Amino acid sequence: MALSTQPYKGARDFYPEDKRVQKYMFGKLREVAERFGYEEYDAPILEPLDIYLAKSGDEIVNEQTYVFEDRGGRKVVIRPEMTPTVSRMVAAKRQELAYPLRWYSLPNLWRYERPQRGRLREHWQLNVDIFGVADTAAETEIVTLIDDIFKNFGAERNMYDIKLNSRELINYLLQDYLQFTDEESHTISKLIDRMHKMERSVFIEKIDETLSSDHREAGATEKLLAILDAKAIKDLPKEAQKQTFTQDLQTMLEQLQKAGISNASFDITLMRGFDYYTGIVFEVFDTHPENNRSMLGGGRYDGLVGLFGVAPVPTVGFGWGDVTLQNFLELHRLLPDLKPETDVYVVLVGDVAAGAQAAIAELRAAGLNVAVDLSGKKIGDQFKNADKHGIEYALIVGESELASGQFKLKNLKTGDEQSGDIAVLSQTIKG
Repeated sequence: MALSTQPYKGARDFYPEDKRVQKYMFGKLREVAERFGYEEYDAPILEPLDIYLAKSGDEIVNEQTYVFEDRGGRKVVIRPEMTPTVSRMVAAKRQELAYPLRWYSLPNLWRYERPQRGRLREHWQLNVDIFGVADTAAETEIVTLIDDIFKNFGAERNMYDIKLNSRELINYLLQDYLQFTDEESHTISKLIDRMHKMERSVFIEKIDETLSSDHREAGATEKLLAILDAKAIKDLPKEAQKQTFTQDLQTMLEQLQKAGISNASFDITLMRGFDYYTGIVFEVFDTHPENNRSMLGGGRYDGLVGLFGVAPVPTVGFGWGDVTLQNFLELHRLLPDLKPETDVYVVLVGDVAAGAQAAIAELRAAGLNVAVDLSGKKIGDQFKNADKHGIEYALIVGESELASGQFKLKNLKTGDEQSGDIAVLSQTIKG
């Protein structure tokens, strides 16, 4: 039986044209991260399972991780996200690092979930984190950085919405204002996180199932629904508006508006699925009608570094997957026509491979990427090969060219031809 040519379900093969898109996206992401002073890091793709059991959340650990026991009997996981890893790394050098610490990475991640548009089992993800800033200046910087990434790709602000909320605010509303138990609050927060994926009647039914009879009889379901229908902070209960964390959220929204980020708004239903978030959380949504979904998200998680036995470090960060980014760029027609990395294709006429090496070396010394056709095919077939690779220029090298030092350069896109020495033709290729 012949082996399948398909990649593992939920993963992708990257042919050169696919890798070219990825390189373009990653280059743009790195540009902005480093413009804001962030440094790149990386880490092993395998991690001890314990660091995910601690805070990532039951769904991530129990349903979405690739977990196995290695030959030493250790439980390990192929990393499904990067936040526990970077927290471990910071904890390992807690006293040596200079704060604020600005780090970013573009790791390969795996989650065992049903592949669908925007979500695959294997993906790459931009992670950006700032450590050591306790106030909303950190959140504001991170959201501004995200906005700059969109601008760097040529996006307009009407193409995406930035939604903000606060986990402290949600915890206050559920536990202090509505007097729900810890167990009720935890379950309801998970329901709120998924509420837009279910009918409202189903959501209400699940809320009623979660609450005690005393809470239901006291009208807690109706009070909760009224809170979740709030469109602005001013629509929340007065007691909630007075809280410091609510005022911090309001201040941040005002700062973003002053910075011209007019597409940032409050969304009380925004939860983020991870259990480690402690403060302001945010997500960015594509506004395109064919892809009206969350593309990236993050928030404040002040407690993770402290789980490794060192003093906690206030932290804000986000993750942005390459799949949702590429979908966004394609739908909004923001991907440029990416040319192959090869600048010129050398067409050999006759048995001249050895004699052509000096001319080829001169092309490369001029800073050009050069591919040489070693097939021995006819000139026309070699031109076809170059064209299939998408290469714009072909340089013809035969015995007469080597003898005279004058070579023929053909533009395969326009059909134009030019003759000259390697120095002159190199300048033409460079444009």
